[in-house]
Amino acid sequence: MAESNKTDVIVVGAGPAGIACAITIARAGKKVVLIERGSFAGSKNVFGGAIYTQPTKEIFPDFETAAPLERRNVEHKFAILGENDSTVISYKNKTETAGSYTVIRGKFDRWMAEQAKKSGVYLVEKTVVRELLTDNGKVVGVKTELEDYYADIVVLADGVNSLLAKQIGLREDIQPKDVALSVKEVIKLDKEKINDRFNISDDEGCIYEIFGGPMLGMLGLAFMYTNQNSVTIGLGITLNELVERGIRPYDLLENLKTHPTIAPLIKDGVLEEYSAHLIPEGGYKKIPKLSSNGVMIAGDAAMLVNNLHWEGTNLAMISGKLAGETAIEALNKNDFSAKSLYTYEEKLKNSFVMKDLNTYKDLMDIAHKKSDAFLDYYLRTINAFFKMFTSVDSIPKRKKYYDFVKTFVKERKFANIVSDVLHGIKLLWSILKWY
Repeated sequence: MAESNKTDVIVVGAGPAGIACAITIARAGKKVVLIERGSFAGSKNVFGGAIYTQPTKEIFPDFETAAPLERRNVEHKFAILGENDSTVISYKNKTETAGSYTVIRGKFDRWMAEQAKKSGVYLVEKTVVRELLTDNGKVVGVKTELEDYYADIVVLADGVNSLLAKQIGLREDIQPKDVALSVKEVIKLDKEKINDRFNISDDEGCIYEIFGGPMLGMLGLAFMYTNQNSVTIGLGITLNELVERGIRPYDLLENLKTHPTIAPLIKDGVLEEYSAHLIPEGGYKKIPKLSSNGVMIAGDAAMLVNNLHWEGTNLAMISGKLAGETAIEALNKNDFSAKSLYTYEEKLKNSFVMKDLNTYKDLMDIAHKKSDAFLDYYLRTINAFFKMFTSVDSIPKRKKYYDFVKTFVKERKFANIVSDVLHGIKLLWSILKWY
């Protein structure tokens, strides 16, 4: 083992999880190498558009004044789209501290990487880790396309596919139903048009979480975020849906952009960027083993995504921070065994990360079984109700209510309604039983 190629910790992947891990370790005075396959940190990273204030402050306390941010999100809208109509629910709060900001990942990740280097992290870019080096069942380093690097601990933050975690048996192949393909576009628009169409001021942002529309009956959601001079719009659909239905996510996105509720918001915009990315969708039940002798897994590689809330970057950052803290403790004890590094999993279990994922552990099972009901029929029914409720046509209101209930029971048979209610109760119970 070449001493010049030996360090305390190697972190693979310079996304939010990897950078958070590396910077935590470096701030404690330990030697850490961060390896990124892209030309720069953020060059290959894709996400919806928002970072969350509280967890980001845990890593970068001054990011609100120092980082390249787009807009401070003051409004969150939930849009239920039918084929041509919609119901939109909005929550707006301009007075409190921002819960999130929109960012451009290429800019923001690059800024994070610069902060990491200033803290002592040695960043190696344009380098692909081919495999993990092991000795008697312990991970002792990585093999890159150029040379071998050695470390007491290796942290894998290399994304949803994480071939390295598969190599050492910590993860199995992901099933198509447990991963979504997300596609998104960044559409350039004048700031004035964005402000006017979304009813916000210069530095204020608006988030849309979108159900239905071209995705009616499918296990998928869409999103829209406002940047300074652009709007990000995209959607994510599970791979099994795409394969079984023989559809392309890009076609769904094109249909979404033409929906009467969405089209006016992006009218006359110019396509600036298109990207696609795999997102772990399996939830709590699909989280792999996260530590072993000399190795830990964080971020998307650990399947840490809260798909209902579109949360990934916050879980990635906190998991990276906790992996970093565990690495520091292990280095101080000179103990890199599976038992020592299991502390990382215990830290995660005691954090909001695992608690939130456990809260929704039955969500994906129910969503797969009931996508025709909860992601199609009931979405249409909500829109049908508001159409009925807001119509003025000289028909007595009592008759309208009666006809609505009659149609509801007729179209959704009683046995199906009972089944839907029972699955809803099961989901609610899984959410509340912690308390």
